[in-house]
Formats: sequence, C-alpha cells, structure tokens
Amino acid sequence: MSKTAFFFAGQGAQFVGMGKDLCEKYPSAKALFNQANEVLGYDLATICFEGPEEELTKTEHAQPGIYLVSWVALQLLKESVPGLKADATAGLSLGEFTALAAAGALSFEDGLKVVRQRGLFMQEACDETKGGMAAIIGMEQDAVQKVCDEAGVQLANLNCPGQIVISGEASRIEAACEVAKAQGAKRALPLTVAGAYHSALMSSASSRLAETLKSTTIQAPSVPVISNVTAEAHGDNIADVLVEQVTSSVLWEASIRKLITEGFDTFIEFGPGNALAGFMKRIDRDQTVHNVGSVETFEKTVLALQS
Repeated sequence: MSKTAFFFAGQGAQFVGMGKDLCEKYPSAKALFNQANEVLGYDLATICFEGPEEELTKTEHAQPGIYLVSWVALQLLKESVPGLKADATAGLSLGEFTALAAAGALSFEDGLKVVRQRGLFMQEACDETKGGMAAIIGMEQDAVQKVCDEAGVQLANLNCPGQIVISGEASRIEAACEVAKAQGAKRALPLTVAGAYHSALMSSASSRLAETLKSTTIQAPSVPVISNVTAEAHGDNIADVLVEQVTSSVLWEASIRKLITEGFDTFIEFGPGNALAGFMKRIDRDQTVHNVGSVETFEKTVLALQS
C-alpha cells in the first residue's frame, strides 16, 4: 500500500518573489498572506514578493516567509486534490515547525509567530557570535566527524550522501575546511550565512525559544512527524526537542531512510525551491517526489496526483 509523506522547506530556500504568483492567481493564497501580515503586524508578504534580498534573507523574515509560502502551497494542494492526506510529515530545520502545523500539532497562527521569534533569536545569536558554516563534499560522516573533533566544530546538517554541513566559530570553520581537504574531501566550501546554525553558538536562541514555547499550545500530531534531532517520530516532549534542535545536528538523510524503510514511496515537497527533492535523488532516486512552490509546480503536481 502506497504511503505519502509531506516535506517542508528550510532556511536557505528563500528567494525574492517566492509565493507571488500563487498569491496573484489564487484568492485563497492571497487571503493567507493577508492573514499572516495581520498576525505578525508587519507586511511580510511584500518582503517575500519584492525584497529587497538583504531584507528577505534576514533570519527574522526568511523563517516566517518560508513557513508561510510552504503553508500556502499545502492548502492550495489540499483544495485541489480532495482526500489528499499525509501518512507522515517532516521538515528541514525551520520546516519541522511547518510539518508540525500540517499535522495539527500547532495552529497556523501559532507556528507563524513562533518561527518569527525563532528567527529573531537566531539572528541575535548570530550577531553576538562570530560563527560560520561550510559544506564538506565527498566525505563520509565518520571522517567528517573526525575533522570536526580536530577543529573544534560540529556536524550541522547530514542532508544526503556526500554532502555534510559543519558549523562553529568562523576561524575554526576555516581550519576545518583545510583539514577536510587535506584528508580527502572533494571540496570544502564556506557558506554565506549569518552565523553558526545548529551549533553550540546558538545556545542563547535555544533558551529563549524554550520560553516562547512555554506559552504556545502544542497538541499531539495527527500523523507521525519526524524529528530532525532523532530521525524518529516526535513523542510527548515536542517542545523540548524543538529547543534542542536549534543547537543539534539535522539528521535529514536518516529521517528519509526511516520513512523509506517504513514503506513510504511518495513524497511531496512544499515551499520555495526544490532542495529536498534534490537530496532525495542522492538518497534514493527510485522514490516519487513532487514539488509545490509556484503556480507551475503546483499545477504539475495536481495533474500528477489526479492521473
């Protein structure tokens, strides 16, 4: 029996103009953008549609912006494909909040407000520390872990075979890149990011997010939601795990392999870009992956699901 998982994009997927075509074509999408503006008290929609890019890429705007575009894409597909449902959900870092909202653990409004706060906390942590990240290409996890241990940095994102992102103090990241190349990495590329996400340098954001989540209603999800921290379905301590996620490694490849092992064979990615579909090709290219983030990809996915 076929099983379907919904995926939700993470930070880095943003681009100026994201969601604009959906808003212009579909009244229900426009209504959600207007609702988001009211919930947040500022014009997030215009930042998504028109930028400028330096404003959209600020963590405090990128995170709610990606969450919003992903949610709009999900609602449009549910409207157009009656009976569509997920047997599980997952999201990359920020996307885990969208995955929880999609499974009913968070309301749309609460999720939007939390990711806005999360983005602010993470931006402030970036400003307080001198952190960086780098992608290590063509190296196994155990070997990258040894590089991290030697350089004093952390594994941040285990996205797919051959692509691992490390995070930590900027000077240590530079050193880690040199060590990785010396030990056989095909490439070691510093990333253009504001700071050291998913590392101990985000600890101030983690503690502040914990306070925010104390006043946020979180219910049991209607379907399993895979945690970035454990690569297992969330249990009763969702808030605690979301706090831990800020400073922990994102176990994306392990999460996907768990779903495949459990019989999932259809995956729908919601949100701007198609990074998660790209990761899937590296993990298991035999899986069926659809993408919904624009009018073009939305219409293509509707046709595929209805055929």
